[in-house]
Amino acid sequence: MNFTLGFKPPSAGSSGPGAGGGATMENLEKQLICPVCLEMYSKPVVILPCQHNLCRKCANDIFQSANPLWQTRGSSGITASGGRFRCPSCRHEVVLDRHGVYGLQRNLLVENIIDIYRQQESSRLVNIKPEQRQQQLMCEEHEEEKINIYCLSCQTPTCSMCKVFGQHKDCDVAPLNTVFMRQKTELTDGIAILVASNDHIQAVISQMEEISHTIEENGRRQREHLANQFDVLVGILEERKQTLVGLITKQQDEKLKHVRSLIRQHSDHLEAAVTLVELAIQSMEEPHMSAFIQSAKDILEKMAVTSRTSNLERPELGYESMNNFVIDTDNLTDMLRNIDFSTGVADDGEDDPDEAEESEPDYLRSPLS
Repeated sequence: MNFTLGFKPPSAGSSGPGAGGGATMENLEKQLICPVCLEMYSKPVVILPCQHNLCRKCANDIFQSANPLWQTRGSSGITASGGRFRCPSCRHEVVLDRHGVYGLQRNLLVENIIDIYRQQESSRLVNIKPEQRQQQLMCEEHEEEKINIYCLSCQTPTCSMCKVFGQHKDCDVAPLNTVFMRQKTELTDGIAILVASNDHIQAVISQMEEISHTIEENGRRQREHLANQFDVLVGILEERKQTLVGLITKQQDEKLKHVRSLIRQHSDHLEAAVTLVELAIQSMEEPHMSAFIQSAKDILEKMAVTSRTSNLERPELGYESMNNFVIDTDNLTDMLRNIDFSTGVADDGEDDPDEAEESEPDYLRSPLS
């Protein structure tokens, strides 16, 4: 069904009942126009730090265009760190946190004014006289007929002549104002339900964001606690290593001291024997028999003494071995590799680091302590 608009809207300065009220409402409407979409603000209205207002959808569109890599609230992955854009009214730079435009405060005052304006405008249009109506829908097929009924079968507005003689004569119809009021009521109820649902979803989102923050905090705290526990283990191992290394060093020094003492004894004995050999060789060249006999006697006595003391102490077999310093770490290595989290948790579902330190699990206790 085709229809056209008839009658010209009266000017703001025209006289007659309702003319002054129309001008006032028109001035008010100008103050409620979004500078981006040039339509009346749509709920929710957000207020920027510079005190200018925007539809949240328009603010989000500007923000998305200025921050193309910023992830939306419905996207998965890592949460965005925030972004910035400029106010379309004053070019003031607006810095947003990780919530994006959803972190901006809603301007409930402007929203209430819009609701009051729309109620007043609806009442004004209902009470205005027919000749003062700004617009009137007229039937294209019957130019003198107003659109005053609604075809339920075709779901389109039409006029009485179309119902009586035209293409809607076999259709079910209803008064236009009745359908208007019914659909307006349904739409109002739908809006209320959708707004309530949106508020509920926003509350759920806020709750989940708080849960995410708590998860991050708990994870950080548990990582620190686990790192401290492993630092304790490393400290115990390092302390025990120093003790055992000290024992090895102590025995090494004792054995070296003893062997070096024996080396000095054998060196002194060897030096005395070499000197005695040299004396014996020199005495062999003595031409006088009496002198030779006397010197040979002294040399032979010294040789006898040297022979008796030649059996000096030597290190026993395997004295150089240090194999007594061997530890078996196989079981300890397996135990360290199998360190895992305890299956027991606190009553509130979170481990308490203080309680964990008081009752440390067996696998975190040092086997060397």
